[in-house]
Amino acid sequence: MSKKETTQDNEAEKTGSGAAEAQDNEQAADNISEETQQNSSEEQAIELTPEQKIAELEAQLAEIRDQLLRKAADFENFRKRMNQEKQSSIEYANQTLLLDIIPIIDDFERAIIAGESGLNTNNTDYPGFLEGIKMIEKRFTSQLETKWGLKRFNSAGEHFDPNKHEALMMEKSPDVTEAVVQEDLFKGYLLKERVIRAAKVKVLMPEEK
Repeated sequence: MSKKETTQDNEAEKTGSGAAEAQDNEQAADNISEETQQNSSEEQAIELTPEQKIAELEAQLAEIRDQLLRKAADFENFRKRMNQEKQSSIEYANQTLLLDIIPIIDDFERAIIAGESGLNTNNTDYPGFLEGIKMIEKRFTSQLETKWGLKRFNSAGEHFDPNKHEALMMEKSPDVTEAVVQEDLFKGYLLKERVIRAAKVKVLMPEEK
């Protein structure tokens, strides 16, 4: 074979290879085009109609409304439970104080029984009975002060203070130049540092000149 013929064969082979490659590229482009058209057709196929979109939105809205109603019901139940617990706390807030008072009532009952028994047997030990009553009163006031902060105060001899004293009786006296408490008719009480009951007192007033 001559050199010229060999060259021609190579050129023919290259030409054929190029044609085949071009054909493959054209086929690939056609496949891509077909896939694009297919995807577009599928998108068009799943696109919702306006009625379907409205129905879907209404379903979503109904679900949200249902969730809100459940949340509102849960909150209402929580509010009722908290109100019940608050009311229960108010109703039984003094339970501990009352449990402290009950033994004092027991002491008074025993003192009354002892007094009645003494009268029935003509064996009236009044000094002993009086001492028992004093002990009960001291125990009661001491417990209220140390545990609950309730303190009784005396006012006799103090200057009259309308924030602490309530005048039930007044009397003119030449011995005073300003209003002075002469006597406690009912003692006053402090809770911590606050006056919760003013002392009911008899007051000496200066004579008018």
